[in-house]
Amino acid sequence: MKAIFFFVLGVFAGAYAVHVYDAREWETGRAHGTFGDTIESKRQEWHLTSADISSDLDKTGQVFREKAAVAGGKISDVRIAAVIKAKFVLDRDLSARDISVDVADGAVTLSGTAPSTESIGRAAALALDTDGVRNVTSRLSVQSRE
Repeated sequence: MKAIFFFVLGVFAGAYAVHVYDAREWETGRAHGTFGDTIESKRQEWHLTSADISSDLDKTGQVFREKAAVAGGKISDVRIAAVIKAKFVLDRDLSARDISVDVADGAVTLSGTAPSTESIGRAAALALDTDGVRNVTSRLSVQSRE
């Protein structure tokens, strides 16, 4: 029961963090278009399109992307995981229940299932677009929802 309480508390804290982050993006003028448009452009930039994902899965069985280091203080792995899970909860194409998020020193590992290769790319892009994340390894497999 305690674990469920802390999970729900983490989801709400993460959702609030995403809200604050998005508001800051709009205030600084860095947000271009809608949130979905921003993630889609980043998917292209980080080579997370369906074709890229399919190619990586065929070659290695997983997807790995790394982003440039950002100056600033270290962010807690628990906070990073909560923010990523909150992004999955807020995204109608992803199921936060089906995707496990593990974080160790800013290195994120996603495992579980997603409905398509496009969803795998979207999940990896959302994770990479989180403060404190150094790299993302996606071990998600495609499993259509029934």
